[in-house]
Amino acid sequence: MFLVDTNIFLEILLGQRKKEEAKKFLSENIGRLYITDFSLHSIGVILFKLKKPEVFEEFVRDVLPNIEILSLPQESYPELVTLHKKLSLDFDDAYQCAVANVFDLTIVTMDEDFVKALDYVKVLFL
Repeated sequence: MFLVDTNIFLEILLGQRKKEEAKKFLSENIGRLYITDFSLHSIGVILFKLKKPEVFEEFVRDVLPNIEILSLPQESYPELVTLHKKLSLDFDDAYQCAVANVFDLTIVTMDEDFVKALDYVKVLFL
């Protein structure tokens, strides 16, 4: 089971260099994919800022039916500060790690900052 990081979706949505690799991973793992509410909101913020609300609408229509949205349980929020202090993770990466830990998921990402978290959660780099 995989927690898909924001950058995997943005790679596809913005037509970046590794979009085919990201698409292949997602299509091969339908039914085993999760996204955080934070990632979903971040994708919306970025696409709206880039004046691409129609891309967000397409994402919601095509992707969300195939993926489960997870939120960090309220009692786990103090862990974000711990992860920031121990691993020097920024808020969004700490949030992904905390959710992955709570739900026992492997983070799928292209963000090398997650190397710092390899002793805390499972990470798959695309």
